[in-house]
Amino acid sequence: MTTLVIFGATGDLTARMLAPFLYRLAKRGRLPQDLKIVGSARTPLSDDAFRERMAKDVREFAKDDWDEGKWRDFAGRLFYVSADAGKHGGLDGLKAWLAKSEGGGGNRLFYLAVAPTLYGDIAKQLAAERLSSQEGGGWSRLIIEKPFGRDLSSARALNQTLRGAFDESQIYRIDHYLGKDTVQNVLVFRFANTLFEPVWNFNFIDHVQITVSETVKMEGRGEYYDKAGVLRDMFQNHLLQLLALTAMEAPAHFQADTLRNEKVKVLEAVPVLTPEEAAKRLVVGQYAGYRSEKGVAPDSHTPTFAALELNVENWRWRNVPFYLRSGKAMKRRRSEVVIQFRCPPHLMFPVPAGQTLQCNRLTMTIQPDEGIDLNFQSKAPDDGTVQLRPTDLRFRYKDAYPGAPLPEAYERLLMDALAGDAHLFMRSDEIERAWEIIDPFVAAVDRGLVQPQEYAVGSEGPHCCDQFLGAAGRTWVPVGREK
Repeated sequence: MTTLVIFGATGDLTARMLAPFLYRLAKRGRLPQDLKIVGSARTPLSDDAFRERMAKDVREFAKDDWDEGKWRDFAGRLFYVSADAGKHGGLDGLKAWLAKSEGGGGNRLFYLAVAPTLYGDIAKQLAAERLSSQEGGGWSRLIIEKPFGRDLSSARALNQTLRGAFDESQIYRIDHYLGKDTVQNVLVFRFANTLFEPVWNFNFIDHVQITVSETVKMEGRGEYYDKAGVLRDMFQNHLLQLLALTAMEAPAHFQADTLRNEKVKVLEAVPVLTPEEAAKRLVVGQYAGYRSEKGVAPDSHTPTFAALELNVENWRWRNVPFYLRSGKAMKRRRSEVVIQFRCPPHLMFPVPAGQTLQCNRLTMTIQPDEGIDLNFQSKAPDDGTVQLRPTDLRFRYKDAYPGAPLPEAYERLLMDALAGDAHLFMRSDEIERAWEIIDPFVAAVDRGLVQPQEYAVGSEGPHCCDQFLGAAGRTWVPVGREK
């Protein structure tokens, strides 16, 4: 028997994500037959009241998947135990429920859908009640959500607390970005094909651009976001993960530790700068009207946009800059990795006056319009001179796999955690190194070494971003450009 215990079962994450995704998995017959799901929070509820609450959430957030018969089957898995997980003795009721239900043995997956400040206390209470380890051959695992600390110091303290209660191999740190099929396809594209490996290095690549742009504003997250900002919210996790997958060497096996070892090697090769050095490689912006958002300080200098330059100092990536940018209230929602190749060392074909050659470019689009584009030069039909025209070879998931929608990241990650497959989850050393890299950029903003420039809602970001890349003789690939 396996039990999934959701702490924070009456919260927003459970309502919007966990309830709908678990229901969809059950509807498709993908959950283990013996899986029971126990919601836990301080709010007193009966099993039936909890089921009704979950039904309401599923109808709202997965309305297209609602099926009354399938719901009744799924509801039979749902139970509720009121608990105060951060309080001594607060888990007595849950412990008694598990002992009665398991009959002396079983597997347990604890999902902390709670505020990050509670992670440590809950983990310690689980260990104190001997729920973090099991006898009789069963396993016990812990899932936590980002943010994993707010800087290197707090991340280390959290990891130390978690490892004091659980073994590192039991801890599953979710970054939903890693659960996206298109992110995993970066690995497949690189290591299941031989075509690009010979040119995947400094000899042929001029630079790399990694972009995660969002059209949304705060959507009720103003109070949290104003204390975090875009560097903590996006760069320390999502963007550095994309950088690591793009730059890593091929692991010997597609297994958790071998894969994560290679990602850590990439991050170890990224120099840790001083705040003064970071300020020279960073520009930040704040969208117009941000200070009027609910929960945001009226004099806030928190950046909602940032662009920065990193280098991976190893043999493969010598002198190849990685440009990372992310922002809110942008023109288009888009996540992509652009590999900008070098231009030919000598061009035998004439280029019209006032024009420049668009060198080869590979774009891996994570979302939306998921796919891969390879841009190259071709000869335009003409009776006279040779005219060059950039052309795209295009791959699109929706065209290659019609009728097969991309699975939701949370669904994939939940199934992997139940199966004990950790290769899409982050390890503690990976998180700490990421904070080491980003902390100087955060400090540069906090110390006023870099000031946010205002940008219009629905734009490409602040003008200083273009100037940032222009100073290096390069230009950004427009976000969501027409293809």
